[in-house]
Amino acid sequence: MTDPDRGPAAEPASEIVAPPAAIEAAPVEGEAPAPAKKGTDWWAEIKAIFWLILAVLAFHSLIAKPFYIPSESMMPGLLVGDRLVVTKYPYGWSWVSPSFHILPHMEGRLWGALPERGDVVIVTPPGGTSDYIKRVIGLPGDTVAVIDGVVQLNGRPLPRVARPPVLIPVDANTPCGHPPARDPDPYGDFRVTGADGRFYCRLPIYRETLPNGRSYDTIDVGESPGDDYPPHLVPPGHVFLMGDNRDHSADSRFPIEAQGLGGPVPWENLGGRAEFITFSLDGSSSYWNPISWFTALRSGRAGTSLHAERGPPPPGPAAR
Repeated sequence: MTDPDRGPAAEPASEIVAPPAAIEAAPVEGEAPAPAKKGTDWWAEIKAIFWLILAVLAFHSLIAKPFYIPSESMMPGLLVGDRLVVTKYPYGWSWVSPSFHILPHMEGRLWGALPERGDVVIVTPPGGTSDYIKRVIGLPGDTVAVIDGVVQLNGRPLPRVARPPVLIPVDANTPCGHPPARDPDPYGDFRVTGADGRFYCRLPIYRETLPNGRSYDTIDVGESPGDDYPPHLVPPGHVFLMGDNRDHSADSRFPIEAQGLGGPVPWENLGGRAEFITFSLDGSSSYWNPISWFTALRSGRAGTSLHAERGPPPPGPAAR
């Protein structure tokens, strides 16, 4: 028998499957299509870099900046190759505060304050653009003189005590008057061999104390042109500065023509106060050898404070 109502069996419809890419690309009903990718906004990138550079310069000019020690004038506390932090705000701000000294000379300071005797400061010589690093010895109203290498402040010699000689390892940045030194030491040969077989610079040390009780080590290797300086009154708005390495420092004792500071320096020429050492290099590193960046590091110097030690004032009349 046949069923008149039954036709031939229907073949199942073949399923059409979209490729995966088509499925992924197909928008979902009710969902906004993904925005098309845009190209790099170079103008926005340039503006971001500009604001970043401006922020760094503002920080360097107003808050703190790194400083590199290029000379031996502040030995034994500071060595050539030391990197340190200088804060800009302790004495207020002046024309030398911005990075690169872009401002013209202007008198006075914004929210200014005088440094303390014993502070280590960055200073720009009058008429110059370079930065020196020295210690504050005299303030306005002080009379400063040097007799036979001993600093006289307001008619009284600063107390100083001989201490055991310091032994500073000889390296490319501290050649101790030997090649490759920039100039041979005219005051003698201070190079010695240590128990470990290394060369050291053996230097005589004198501990000097200011009337406010702050003390620090100085080097005095012998007679030099700066051992005698006639009495000089520090005028208002000026400070008298000296290096701790008394026979190798161009400071307030020497004229501008001799690379010195030309006497007391206007306080607006102070660029900031030295705070601490971040790291120190012995001069053996090379830009092309990254390993030498680490092997050239001097151990034990990072974090060293540059503030003079505080103690009781020495006996005698109170400082003015």
